[in-house]
Amino acid sequence: MSRPLPLWRYCVDAACLGAALLLGALGLFDAYGGSLAFLLAAIGGIVAGLGLAWANVWFRLGTWRTAAGFAVLYLLLGTPLATPREAAYSVLPTLESLRTLLAGLVFSWKDMLTVAPPVGSFGGVLIVAFFSTLLTALLTGLAAWHLRSPYLTLLPVLAMFVVGIVFGTRDVPMPVVRGVALIAVLVGWLAWRRYVAQIVSDGFRSLNHAPEDLAGGHQLRLRRVAIGALVLAGAGVLTAAAAPLISPQTPRQVLRDALEPPVDLYDYPSPLTRFRKYVKNMADDTLLTVKGLPEGERIRLAALDSYNGMVFSVDPKSGGNFAPVGDSSDIRSAEGGSSRNQGELQIEIRDYQGVWLPAGGKLAGLELTGERRDELARSLFYSDEAETALSSIGLRSGDAYTAQVYFPPRPSDEQLAELNFAELRLPELANVPPLAGAKAVDFIGSAQGDLNRARSLESTFANTGFFSNGAEGQVPSLSGHGAGRITSLLDAEQMIGDDEQYAAAMALLAREQGIPARVVMGFYPEEYAPQRAVELTGSDVHAWVEIAFESVGWVAFDPTPDDDEQPTPPEQEPKAVPQPQVLQPPPPGQEEADLPPETAPEPQEVEEEPQTWWERWGVLVSIIGISAGSLLVLASPFLLILLLKVRRRRRRERTGGPEQRMAGGWQEILSTATDHQVISRVGATRSENARLVAGGFPAMSEPVLNLARRADAASFSPVQPTEEEVRSYWEEVHRQAKEMQASRGFFGRLRAKYSPRSLVHEVAGALSTSGRLPRRPRRNRFEQPQE
Repeated sequence: MSRPLPLWRYCVDAACLGAALLLGALGLFDAYGGSLAFLLAAIGGIVAGLGLAWANVWFRLGTWRTAAGFAVLYLLLGTPLATPREAAYSVLPTLESLRTLLAGLVFSWKDMLTVAPPVGSFGGVLIVAFFSTLLTALLTGLAAWHLRSPYLTLLPVLAMFVVGIVFGTRDVPMPVVRGVALIAVLVGWLAWRRYVAQIVSDGFRSLNHAPEDLAGGHQLRLRRVAIGALVLAGAGVLTAAAAPLISPQTPRQVLRDALEPPVDLYDYPSPLTRFRKYVKNMADDTLLTVKGLPEGERIRLAALDSYNGMVFSVDPKSGGNFAPVGDSSDIRSAEGGSSRNQGELQIEIRDYQGVWLPAGGKLAGLELTGERRDELARSLFYSDEAETALSSIGLRSGDAYTAQVYFPPRPSDEQLAELNFAELRLPELANVPPLAGAKAVDFIGSAQGDLNRARSLESTFANTGFFSNGAEGQVPSLSGHGAGRITSLLDAEQMIGDDEQYAAAMALLAREQGIPARVVMGFYPEEYAPQRAVELTGSDVHAWVEIAFESVGWVAFDPTPDDDEQPTPPEQEPKAVPQPQVLQPPPPGQEEADLPPETAPEPQEVEEEPQTWWERWGVLVSIIGISAGSLLVLASPFLLILLLKVRRRRRRERTGGPEQRMAGGWQEILSTATDHQVISRVGATRSENARLVAGGFPAMSEPVLNLARRADAASFSPVQPTEEEVRSYWEEVHRQAKEMQASRGFFGRLRAKYSPRSLVHEVAGALSTSGRLPRRPRRNRFEQPQE
């Protein structure tokens, strides 16, 4: 455009386009937890981007100054809007905020996908919302105010919607409302632009309609608005009604589901390996204090569902289930439901050290209060399936936090008797002692029903076993729960062990019977005092078994005998009466007895079938393919236009004799000029059309006229042009086409490249000359009026 539009026109366009962009940005609403920081970043990016686009048109900034303005806006506004936690007083730029902004251009997109929603505002994850809205708003404004066709403006708006889908969550925020609102806003804006284009001339800048037509125009517009509103309302109602019917039953797949967060559980040993150290060597040491623990509830460290013949651990393959915690105050675990009680635990770490975070069940939020709260907030990972949290930097004395938790359900046996075991996919166990299967059958016996089978296992261990953790004054008891130790426990005349052995043994026997069981390690005190801080020592460390029932989830079982159930010491032999020493003959030689090994042989590594390439990357490839396909569908009209132009140019350059190819070169010049809005006239001579082209491109007047004369000479001269002359002619055609492009700005070149105007003009000219369409003179904006 040669000069800016009236200011009110920009305001109307900005309001409509800003609303459409905000609807697209709301696709990230659930990923950010609907926080105020996200809304400020998104709205700030939209306002700043549209403002920069307006400044580009109003002050004629040009491409490079606009790009520089974009960088300045990103760094200045990005500090308070995208990196408030790294900024001084949440507003002023610091070295850390600037470093985060620059690094976030690359890494924030990965963090957005790997951090568990809500992602919070640590580490620059707000950059995704701010940068995407800033960029799409800038492109939207430039397209709306630079390009003649308003439909190209929809591309960046749709791109913002794609960002909201790709980086959002499975839970689609208000899909029907946003979809209907988007259609209403865009249809209304496109109708407004079309209306203005019809009643305003000279590039939409001056009114030109008769006063007597004003009343009729108003009535027509009112009817159109009323009909349009009814159509949109009806479409919205039908969409809302049909959405439940056409929605897929499976949850929506998003890109974050195809990526595994960067946590390797092989780096974190099972807490059960330190069980005997806690209960024996640190029995009187205060590991942590807890306030607010209700009667009968427990503090959980980790749920262990994988066994390799040596140790129960969190399945290393489930590392993808441990997502980095974004906003620790809102962890968004699954709903607790009526069977769960919500509580608040105030925990302070003393002598406990480890990566596994003590908590009470499903986490709803963590408020870190210790000196290392910021470091811990960035190191937290949580698995909602395992109800287990860990800190990659580990906990130490002085760390403190308040946990909002949903405690596990505690249904009665009457309720559980009516339920079946839940159908879950648990990791395969490796190197299970062969004796476990036979003992499971013996322990369960004739028990019928899922609950009775589980209770039979629990009661057999608790009622026939004896307790000992090898402490002073107790009978010896080996530590560990490897295959050898479990075999010796099950095969002994008297089962002797502590929580570690009994919980591991019951879980193994249950799994042999197809019962979904896992081992859980944690704490619970001998005496509860919810109103004050209770010290939990090493003697309060316990392990138990959880079994999954449908509808209620994981239920705790305690197979460990009471600690006062001590084994009966062996009877002492009678004291020997001393006899006179008599030389005895040497005893006969005996073969060395084969003693049973205390531990099982080193377990063999389980040969795991490697995943196929499609099993590993299929989901990611599918999502990328669907996204690329969607973008390809959106870009297909432009690709088709470009393909038709390339095909037309090659046909003109290579088809026919020399004079036909030179005539085709002249047609290519006219087509290029037409795409730049310099339209030739059908039936005019080459010289006449050359003067029209020269009017639109004054600097090319002489070369274009020369091309016209050379084409006339080739057509009317008795001497046929040589191949060298044809090649030279087409070289000049390409040169002049580039000159036409160079005379326009970036958006002008882009518009001409993908404009269908020359294709339509060519078809219309062919139909007009064949008599199918009436020939009507079209006024060229570069044509001088006749005197």
